[in-house]
Formats: sequence, C-alpha cells, structure tokens
Amino acid sequence: MNMQTTSRLTAAESALIEAYNQQVGDLPGNGAVISARDRLLEDLKTNGLPTRRVEAWHYTDLKTLLRGLPAAGPAGVAAAPAPLVDSATVIVTQDGLSEAKASVGGVLLGSFDTMLREGTAAPGLSVIDRDDTIGKINGSFVRDGYVLEFPEGVEIEQPIEIQALHGGGQIHTRFPVSFGKGARATVIERHAATTGDQAFVSSVSDISLEDGAEVTWIVLQEQGASDTHLGQVRIRVGADAKLRLFVINAGGKLVRQELRIDVAGEGSDLQLRGVNLLGGDTHTDVTLVLGHNVPNTTSTEIFRNVVFDRARGVFQGMIKVALDAQKTDARMACNTLLMSDDAEFSAKPELEIFADDVQCGHGATVADIDDNHLYYLMARGIPRNKARAMLVNAFVAEIVEELEDEALVEALEAIVSRWLERHA
Repeated sequence: MNMQTTSRLTAAESALIEAYNQQVGDLPGNGAVISARDRLLEDLKTNGLPTRRVEAWHYTDLKTLLRGLPAAGPAGVAAAPAPLVDSATVIVTQDGLSEAKASVGGVLLGSFDTMLREGTAAPGLSVIDRDDTIGKINGSFVRDGYVLEFPEGVEIEQPIEIQALHGGGQIHTRFPVSFGKGARATVIERHAATTGDQAFVSSVSDISLEDGAEVTWIVLQEQGASDTHLGQVRIRVGADAKLRLFVINAGGKLVRQELRIDVAGEGSDLQLRGVNLLGGDTHTDVTLVLGHNVPNTTSTEIFRNVVFDRARGVFQGMIKVALDAQKTDARMACNTLLMSDDAEFSAKPELEIFADDVQCGHGATVADIDDNHLYYLMARGIPRNKARAMLVNAFVAEIVEELEDEALVEALEAIVSRWLERHA
C-alpha cells in the first residue's frame, strides 16, 4: 500500500509515512499481517498524531512535541549493559531484533518475528481504542521481539531480564508473555540506549497472568538524552493472581509510558509502584487505565516523582470499577517533589465507580523539600546539596524497598543514586 504525504502533515507524521512506504516490502508478515499494518498506518495518516484536544493526550501534545524522526536504520552498536543483578538470565533484542533461542531455564521462548511470518500475530496487532497511538505505531512497524510462555506451576527462582537495546534509529519491539496457572517469576523489562545517537522507540508488552500466578514485573526505562520512548504494557490478571508491577523512568527526552491493566479474576491483587526521575528539558508522561471488572479484588498504586530543571511530568491515573465489581478495594497516590521553579508536573488521578460496595480513594501532592528536614541535616554538618540529595533519595527509596529482593533493591537504588548525582 503506497501512501502519499499531504501539506497538513507535520514533519514527524510525514517521516512516519515515508518510513512505512520504504519498509513495508521488507516487514515480516503474511497477507493478513500486512493488511493489519496498512490499516493501522492509514488510520494514523488520516487522524494524525494526537494533540491536546484528545483527552487521553491532553498533557502530551505528541503532534507538537514530536518534531522529527531519526533515520530508519540503526545508527550504531555498543556494548550491552551488565545485568541488573548478577543472577539474572538475560535475553536481548538489539535494534529491535531478537536472538535465536528455544528456551530459558524452563521458560518457552520464541521470536515475535515467527508469529508475524506465520500470521498468528495479526489479531494481536489490533489497537485498544481509537486513542491508542502507541498501538498504531508499533503495530505498523514492529519486526520482532520475544514470546515468553511460563508453563503452569513453574517457579523461576532467578530473574529473567529482557534487554531491549538500541544504537539509535527507529526501533519497534513487542513482547507477548503468558504466565500459566500457579506460575511464579520475576521479569525485568529493560529499555536502554547503548550509544548517544538519537532514537525513536516504540514497545508493547502483552502480559497475561492465569489463575494463581504470582509475578513481579519491573519496567526500567533508561533511554538516551535525545530519545523518544513510546511504551505500553497491557496486562490481564486472572483469579487469585498476584502482580507486583514496578515502573522506573530514568531517561529519555520525550517519554509516554502507558499501563493498561484488566483485573479480570476474583481474589486477584495488584501492587503498582512507580518512580519518575525527570531532569533537563524533558517530558515524561505515565498514563494508567486500570479496570476492576469482577468482585473481590484489590489494588494499590503509588507513584513518586522527582522533577529538576525545566522538566515536565505527567501522571494520569484512571481506576474504573465495573457495576459487578463489588467489594473492590482500590487506592492510588501520586507524590511529587519539584526541585526547580521552572519544573512542572501535572497529576490527574480519577475514579469511575459503578458498584456501590467498594473502598476506593486517590490523592496527589506536589511539594518542595521540607525546610525543617533540610535544616536538621545541615545543622549536623551536611552540605546543603548533599542534604537535598539524601532527602530525595529517601523519598524514592521508600518505594524501591518494597521489592523486598535485596539484590534488586540495591541495583535499583544504585541507578537512582547515579541519576541524582548527575542532576542534583
């Protein structure tokens, strides 16, 4: 399908269409997949990138913020980072392409490229709703990723780390992951730049927890200073399943991280924790849509944000409680430290409740460092800058320490500390 640009398109929109026209003949997929790609890109071309007039994108005017795209090809390759913890089993996508492996420690492993070529990925390329711009972009361009299947009852003691690495360019990956009944595992989804070259990245993770599964899933985003990162995590939680989801943003120039979660089984429990570290002239948006759709479920969502310089942050959190979802217990909090007069943060927590026997609440705070706390430390001989850094570290560490895994806590605290040293 050949699409022509029009004068109404921005430079970034034109670049997306041009990139698709150049690549469509080489993108993996049978007829059904290519047709699905064509429909997604045609929709994107017709409607354009979202502006602040689109409610879901009100605080992130992508049409204005995305000024252009790097060249389609990867710009370079550098050494991969060390695993977050030494005991982790690492699988890598480099510039959007996976390695050939059949299994990892009892977990069945395949490539998304195979699903595309066989056509079984076509239904999965559909978007969630009309505002699902990330789904449209990723579905149009994705070439590869990993398909992970955790068999029923499997217990994986050591973390599995998915490293999605790039050396610049346009990078698109997808990770369909299923956890069978009673499966237990920890997975780290790590996005990182290995060079300083500009990148435009989209990533979609489709995660399904069957009944009784217990999963810790960590999203760690460490993109480069000039990178755009459009990430989406789609999750379905089954009956009596327990999910601990941690999201840490510590990089990127323009970031939109979407969390679309369906609490679909009675007795399930979701614990979501997030840390956003923002500095320079960056923009980071975390948007959560959480649906409690059955009775007797619980969830707690807590985000901590630290904003320096001229950075701008956004948290949109929507909890929807369906008519049949009686006995829902859902609570959400967003706490922000503004460390500069030029920093901005917009918080929009929301509840949409149709059941009448629930316990739900939300709250948001925005503040600077407490002067009394700062004075206490400085009175004991600690320099002002170091005292501020200690208080910020403590503000974030309270969230990270909920992981309980000592090795993971230490590794993530080290990432936070290094980031603060560069920005504080």
